[in-house]
This record gives sequence, structure tokens and C-alpha cells, in this order.
Amino acid sequence: QVQLAESGGGLVQAGGSLRLSCAASGRTFSDYAMGWFRQAPGKERNFVAVITWSGANTYYADSVKGRFTISRDNAKNTVYLQMNSLKPEDTAVYYCAARYRLWTTNLNDIPYWGQGIQVTVSS
Repeated sequence: QVQLAESGGGLVQAGGSLRLSCAASGRTFSDYAMGWFRQAPGKERNFVAVITWSGANTYYADSVKGRFTISRDNAKNTVYLQMNSLKPEDTAVYYCAARYRLWTTNLNDIPYWGQGIQVTVSS
């Protein structure tokens, strides 16, 4: 089992920045690809970003490319999502997720999820 706990959410004005953190416990963190999804009210949960287990590669949704940066610190068992130039349409609950080695954007194939954290961007 892998336990995930997000932190760092909140309310920010458009154009501002936030950094989300996700602390992992339970298994060898460096064996897991780590990602972020988000879900706005009344909408599906969508992929935001992923970092491979080695940290060598990152991938982003087109909607956040150039504004968000995912990173990991394996010594701290933590993955981060730095969010800059935030827009009102970034408002959502953000979820941290983990999968052993290989990533997928198929939610049904991702076994480990955090509880989610609210990010609200005001215009």
C-alpha cells in the first residue's frame, strides 16, 4: 500500500502561484511514477502532469504546459506541483496519484490516490 497526502492548496488571485506537495509513505517511493490530476465541479477528473519513477521525464496536459512544473524529491518521498500564472479555469480539486513504475492516464489503472486538495483561482 502507498499512502498519499496532499498539501499546499488554497485561494489565489489570477496570475498568482501555488506549490502543491504530496507526501508518500508505505512503499519505496522511487519505484513509483507520480502524477497529478484535477477535477472541477461537475466535470471529470483529468490528467495534469506526471513524473517518471526515475525523475528523468515529465509530461503535461496541454492546458498547463509552460505554467506548471512537476518535480520529485526521493529523499523526502515527496512530489511537487509548482503552479504559476494561475487562471480561474485551474480551479479544481487536485489529486496526487501513484503507480508502480509505468504510468497511465487511465484512472482505473492507477491504484493509489490522495484525498485531494482544493485550489481556487479568483479572477
